[in-house]
Amino acid sequence: MEEERLQKYLAECGVASRRKAEEYIVAGRVKVNDRVVDTLGNKIDPEKDKVMVDDKLVTRQEKKVYILLNKPIGYVTTVHDQFQRDTVMDLVSVKERVVPVGRLDMYTSGALILSNDGEFVYQVTHPKHEVNKTYNVTIRGDISQEEIDQLRNGVEIDGYLTKKAQVRILKKEEEKNLTRIEITIHEGRNRQIRKMMKSIGKSVVALHRSKIGNIQVNHMKLGQWRYLTEQEINSLR
Repeated sequence: MEEERLQKYLAECGVASRRKAEEYIVAGRVKVNDRVVDTLGNKIDPEKDKVMVDDKLVTRQEKKVYILLNKPIGYVTTVHDQFQRDTVMDLVSVKERVVPVGRLDMYTSGALILSNDGEFVYQVTHPKHEVNKTYNVTIRGDISQEEIDQLRNGVEIDGYLTKKAQVRILKKEEEKNLTRIEITIHEGRNRQIRKMMKSIGKSVVALHRSKIGNIQVNHMKLGQWRYLTEQEINSLR
């Protein structure tokens, strides 16, 4: 069998995404044939080499699963949480070892995919593949056309200019002094939508990811999950 990169093998085994697997390697958590491997670039032969993470044997899973979860607020998007908080894994009951595909912060609800297909995780999360993510954002106060144009053309967050976004107003609630807008981006930087809104002086009251690509959660209750269809999986590849 052909040799393959260690981090790719770990991702395909459902241990973590490829980038997270690289972090595990550098942290010294991975052993190959009982020897710690803590540098990137190593290759293994899956048929001959014994690979362990945190002293647990890793094997490639045969069945690939792809799950859509409508994440509620109050759950962190991680497999294990060092502070013992509720995680999205508490909401999904499958025998396969799946990992979140990208992230939603604890106070953001909505569409989240989980899978044990490392290559699929990479395809959906890497910015070069430009998979759209659509958010419903409730902000305090009004928003001007000039501010909408700023968001559309890119705003500076963390010293970085965001890519062009699609933005439209969904609803204005003048009595409550709230405005709900829809923003579609294909990047996935940490707390990006919240930071984009802050850059134009807006306070986010609620944030919900309604779609990943064309896959929606609008007919799913918060906390509900289901398997993606083959057509939906292919639409994200």
